[in-house]
Amino acid sequence: MEKHSTLRGVALMVVAMGVLPLLDVCAKFLGQGGIPILQIVWARMFFGAVFILPFALRAVGPRGLLPERPGFHTARAAFLLGSTGFFFGAITFMPIADSLAIFFVQPLLITALSPLLLKEHVGPRRWAAVAIGFCGTLIIIRPGLQDFNPGMALAFASGTCMALYMLITRRLARDEDPLMTTFHTSLMGAAMMSLTLPFLWQPPDAKEWGLLLLLAAIAVAGHFLIARAYTMAEASLLAPLAYTEMIMATLAGWWFFGEMPDRWTFAGVAILIACAIYISVRERVKRVTTAREFEQP
Repeated sequence: MEKHSTLRGVALMVVAMGVLPLLDVCAKFLGQGGIPILQIVWARMFFGAVFILPFALRAVGPRGLLPERPGFHTARAAFLLGSTGFFFGAITFMPIADSLAIFFVQPLLITALSPLLLKEHVGPRRWAAVAIGFCGTLIIIRPGLQDFNPGMALAFASGTCMALYMLITRRLARDEDPLMTTFHTSLMGAAMMSLTLPFLWQPPDAKEWGLLLLLAAIAVAGHFLIARAYTMAEASLLAPLAYTEMIMATLAGWWFFGEMPDRWTFAGVAILIACAIYISVRERVKRVTTAREFEQP
């Protein structure tokens, strides 16, 4: 039974990674149509909160909708807003797959920052994997060997914000339900972004409203699948599967926009994937070793 649960978790994670790049396709179409990036981010948060609201009400009732630790949720929402906004900005300058390749620096940043923010121990082998992974990022960006593209900096900033978002998520996951954490983050993100709307609002047409709603629905569905996957399989097994998103991102960019990453981007992504898998395996070995030591009389 446990084996079947693990396989379902892996399947859900792969499906989520196949769905999420379609969110970026919607965002790129909207940006090309003249909808401001911050308005697109607002729609992702606002409609996301609306879609999750019925499930949140069913789970905790009206009185349980207020967050117990608003500071953490506000910070988490701010980093998610930053990650989303920077990434949507990046794909206006670069192909979706190239932007995602640089964004994939975030698992390495999580490893590098966890000793500072979560007081977790990172051994020399994992530090070496982080260093090699950054070399993979440099291969993708190739500073000095190609013209600077603002999308590169935006994609890296997006990955950095996502790393901080995930670190706060890891902290909250110890005490709070993933559904409510997602709802509170979407709600606070929508509240923050709503303050900007009077200064940038561009009235969408019917097609653009449809894309805004679809974008939010894809985001909610993708993150729900990820949350479900993590209830069925170990994080160390699922984490490397996030890189399968690159496959769908490449196909989506080619199909909708005629974009295709070059060979250096694929080489850099291969290095990042190898380092992320190694870090994940080391994390799993460390956890198993710690559990055995704890069980010993």
